[in-house]
Order: sequence, then structure tokens, then C-alpha cells
Amino acid sequence: MHLIRLASVSLLIALPGATTVSAQDNADEWIQLFDGETLDGWTPKIQGHVLGDNFADTFRVEDGAIKVVYNGYDEFDRRFGHLFYKQPYSHYRLRVEYRFTGEQTPGGPNWALRNSGVMIHGQAPETMAKDQDFPVSIEVQLLGGDGEHKRATSNLCTPGTNVVMDGKLITRHCIDSSSKTYHGEQWVTAEIEVRGNQVIRHILDGETVLEYTQPQLDERDKDAQPLIKDGNLMLSGGTISLQSESHPVEFRKVELLPLDESGD
Repeated sequence: MHLIRLASVSLLIALPGATTVSAQDNADEWIQLFDGETLDGWTPKIQGHVLGDNFADTFRVEDGAIKVVYNGYDEFDRRFGHLFYKQPYSHYRLRVEYRFTGEQTPGGPNWALRNSGVMIHGQAPETMAKDQDFPVSIEVQLLGGDGEHKRATSNLCTPGTNVVMDGKLITRHCIDSSSKTYHGEQWVTAEIEVRGNQVIRHILDGETVLEYTQPQLDERDKDAQPLIKDGNLMLSGGTISLQSESHPVEFRKVELLPLDESGD
């Protein structure tokens, strides 16, 4: 990233392969999607339940954070949940601060240990089937370390979708980022730069740890098929949601910076 000053105007120019994260953000331009006190603007959709049914108070606000908790569950029983923000977006930077706490809920799958995510370019929750587990979306997978083994975070998973990397269509479900491992219950700040159908970047500590282009619907997927209109697979925007996958997780910040759709 190079900073060029022309008279009293400062321009940020991203060179090829460089991150577009600036050390100096205009705080006034960030939209707080979470007000720190309530779930206003957010709607839960939990597998097996109708939209808006926050089963067992899974999503709640305590101590200034959105907490995903399971003390009302006897067993997880595949009740995968997502908390949807009210407005879809296309070009933006999203920043979340998250941490994993406590123990996984009984009955949660092994792969869901210290596992959550931020879903972007997602389908509208009103279009999800009652028993649908994940929204068709691009998932920025958030993982915590187990205290011993390497485990990247800000990975990519693709429920009902595909992406392009290095000019090739990628159809496997999950791809690891190049991030370090975050063990314990520390807070981690994850950023996502989203530019419509052009490019999506996962950013940690100011460095891009994963990048891909042309997010698109997977015509082989039964949940994606009804969303395909006139044969167009490309995704240029969609909903944002936070995930519930059986391990307690907290989000103390969810904020969004709209970006110029021209790419300037």
C-alpha cells in the first residue's frame, strides 16, 4: 500500500498483491452493525425452527457482546444456527472481534470444536428451508486452536457455492488460509474485504491470508439450485450472518465500512 499526497488530498493506492488495509481508518465511516446492547437488526434462523425462533436463547447479548451459547440444550442435535443482519451488502470491509469460550456442547460434531464463521454473499433467510443447515453463502470460517496443533483461521468454506483461485474453479468445500493459530480464549480481529463478484480477501493482523474471485452458486447443490435465475451463477452481494455450530463463541464488535463500487 502506497500513500500519495496531492496538495491536501491523500490517496491510497493498492499495488497488485498488496493488502488494501490502511492503518488509518476514518472511524466516522464505519457502520456499527451491533450496537453493543441488543440484537436489533438481527434475526436468527436455526435448523429445524422457523425464521425468528431463537431456540433456547442461543443468540443473546451479555457484557457488551453477542454470545452464542447452549446452556438451554440437552444435545446439540444438528441445530446449526445463523444470526442474519437485516441488510444485504455488496462492496465493503467487515471487521469482527471474536473469541471461543468454554466447552463444546454435547452432540456437536468433532469438526465443530472451536468452530464458527461469518457468512457473506448469503441467501436471504426467508428463502431457507426449515430444515436447511447452512445458508447458501461464502463462509469465512473462524477456528480456534486446541492448545497444541496448528489450526488456521479465516479459512474459506463454500455451502452451495464455488470460487475461482489462480484462474481455476475451486469446487472443494473448505480451503485453509495462511494464518497463524490462535489458541486459548483470546480476542481475535478478523477483517474481510468484499468487492462484489470481483475479489474477496480475508485479512488478519493487516495481512491478506486468503484471496479469491468470482464467488458463484454451485449448480450441483440442491439448496443453490432454486436461487439460480436465468442461468446466472455469479454472486455480487448478499446477506451477512454469524454462525452457531455447537461451540460457545462471542462477538464483541461487528462493523462495516462501505466501499466504492467503482473500485477506486
